[in-house]
Amino acid sequence: MAATAFADQERLALIKAAVGDAYVPDDSEQYMSDRQLDYFRMLLLEWKRSIHTAAESTLQSLQDGPIREADLNDRASSETDWGIELRTRDRQRKLIAKIDAALRRIDGGEYGFCEVTGDPIGLKRLIARPVATMTVEAQEAHERREKISRDD
Repeated sequence: MAATAFADQERLALIKAAVGDAYVPDDSEQYMSDRQLDYFRMLLLEWKRSIHTAAESTLQSLQDGPIREADLNDRASSETDWGIELRTRDRQRKLIAKIDAALRRIDGGEYGFCEVTGDPIGLKRLIARPVATMTVEAQEAHERREKISRDD
């Protein structure tokens, strides 16, 4: 994992040098041009790095020792906080898998296009949710089908 993280950091530095920190994609450019793909790759790698950093701090806190609150109410509160923290880390672990999948889609030339319809997802949606795999319309239809099957 350390080798992968180091490779990601090198790749990120190269992309930042090529794209620049001030660049933001807009609709006047060709959709999913090399510069836009580099921007999203940079965004995804930064997001992944920040998740790893947060996870390392949580791991360090866990290694520092068990909760030693004297008061039972304080201990219960601390354990609840830890439970929330661990659930957050689990969600972020799943998010890393989505980030890695998005990076693979960038490398495969499929990033930015809906996996259902093949239509462009749109820059605004991708900036807001870089791991998006469907257009807003396809996502809404998917959620409606999910809700109907859940209600049955």
